[in-house]
Amino acid sequence: MIRGLGFISHEDHSIYNFPSLKEPPMEPSTNLDSPSLDPVTEAPRSPPPQQGPDPKKPKMSSTTTTTSDDEAAAAATRKPRYKRRKVAIFFAYCGVGYQGMQKNPGAKTIEGDLEEALFLSGAVPEADRGNPKRYDWARSARTDKGVSAVGQVVSGRFYIDPPGLVERLNSNLAPQIRIFGYKRATASFNSKKFCDRRRYVYLVPVFALDPSSHRDRESVVASLGSGNELVKCLECSERGRKVVGVMGKRNFELRGCVSEVNGCGEVTVDSNDAKVGSGITSNDCCAVTGIEVKEGIVDSLSNGIDDKSNSDVIDKVDTSSVVDTVVSAAAAPADLDTGSVVKLDGEIAETIVNGEEKPVKGSGFCSGEEEKERFNRILGYYVGSHNFHNFTTRTKAEDPSARRYILSFTANDVVIVEGIEFVKCEVVGQSFMLHQIRKMMGLVVAIMRNCAPETLITNALQKDININVPTAPEVGLYLDECFFTSYNNKWKDSHEELSMKAYEKEAEDFKMKYIYSHIAMTEHKEGVVALWLHSLNYRNYPDLRAGDKQELTENKCSE
Repeated sequence: MIRGLGFISHEDHSIYNFPSLKEPPMEPSTNLDSPSLDPVTEAPRSPPPQQGPDPKKPKMSSTTTTTSDDEAAAAATRKPRYKRRKVAIFFAYCGVGYQGMQKNPGAKTIEGDLEEALFLSGAVPEADRGNPKRYDWARSARTDKGVSAVGQVVSGRFYIDPPGLVERLNSNLAPQIRIFGYKRATASFNSKKFCDRRRYVYLVPVFALDPSSHRDRESVVASLGSGNELVKCLECSERGRKVVGVMGKRNFELRGCVSEVNGCGEVTVDSNDAKVGSGITSNDCCAVTGIEVKEGIVDSLSNGIDDKSNSDVIDKVDTSSVVDTVVSAAAAPADLDTGSVVKLDGEIAETIVNGEEKPVKGSGFCSGEEEKERFNRILGYYVGSHNFHNFTTRTKAEDPSARRYILSFTANDVVIVEGIEFVKCEVVGQSFMLHQIRKMMGLVVAIMRNCAPETLITNALQKDININVPTAPEVGLYLDECFFTSYNNKWKDSHEELSMKAYEKEAEDFKMKYIYSHIAMTEHKEGVVALWLHSLNYRNYPDLRAGDKQELTENKCSE
């Protein structure tokens, strides 16, 4: 680079940043302790002022009145947070007035009322109202229209806090639905899937097993015009149609006397001596005594004889016949808590009258031990694994669900409720189909009344035979208990047992007050079973007369 000619190298940029090169460069001071000098005043340069951290804002005092009031108000409006728990709820209900247990749109059901009560009681949130799948809803058993239950169980994830859920539920339910309590269960518990067995009870009146009581329609019609008319069935009808020649005006008066009691236990009236204003002979208790019967239903259970005559008849008539006790429906209050249990072998058992136990003498159950053994033998045909396609509706024989397993079916006790004797039939099975138990009882009653042979029941359980089986009324059926044996054995060390043991007293009181009294009063007022017995004839059920496969096949071919 030649400085004299004024040329500057492109790489030398110091001329733009430093003084002329003619000035000697300043040597750096070697004294580290001396302060730096200001280039203008040559005075010692003062270090720049150091800025400290920003001062923190003073905290608000937590003892101020305004903040305390706000927090108190917020705490008052804040709802406590509860956790859902999987529980099993034990309850009972009387099925009268309900279209069964399972929820059905447009129908009044037990499940529908229970779901609404769970919401009103705080067990189900608003978001899950009407949507049971959101809280894992399950039921142990489904009951038909009019069928009751004592040991029904449902499960789900509910808010069980704060305490008092049972009381809140009962306050939002009708008196005929009572919650006994609930028990904690595992998270995977399902009351339907984990139910091993179900026990049902059917109360059938003793007179229904007597072949001479409430004869079929053909027998009543055949007796008309004869000297010994079956006038006991004055108010009975079959399938809504009145018995020709027997039905007439309800206001009547009988002036005559009872001529005799036939060997079948039916009271007969001499048609020549007995005259009724409407031209109807009757053996009704009110008619026999000359009392005018007002508009209403005549007690079809009455024999038209007083208590003294009853005792004489029992000594004269064969023990195979059942002499019904005259009981007035108006004389028995609806809320009477009365019931008794009589052993079928005639032993003395206890009678419960308004909570007090009193001894009662056994009725002997028709002809005694022989009839008892026959009844249990017929019920025993159902025990085991069979195809029950003839004992339900809408299920074909080829459907695997038609095969069910029955553990036991027995009838060992007689229950006396408001003057009527009922045979207590207990059936235990894994599961049951629609109308299955009622059809099972219907066929057994037909056999006991000699309307069908015993061989018919074995044919009805076969897959390749179709039989029209009678269906007993629903009023006498109720679910007694659901069992969770496998679940209890598996979780017995960590969870409480799921059973009705803790609620036995409450269940028995509910059963006697609502279920048993309803069954008896319904029979008193409406005579449901008595009317049904008139339909057990060969015109309605032609298959009842067949005893083997060949006859059944011929009947089907002729149809």
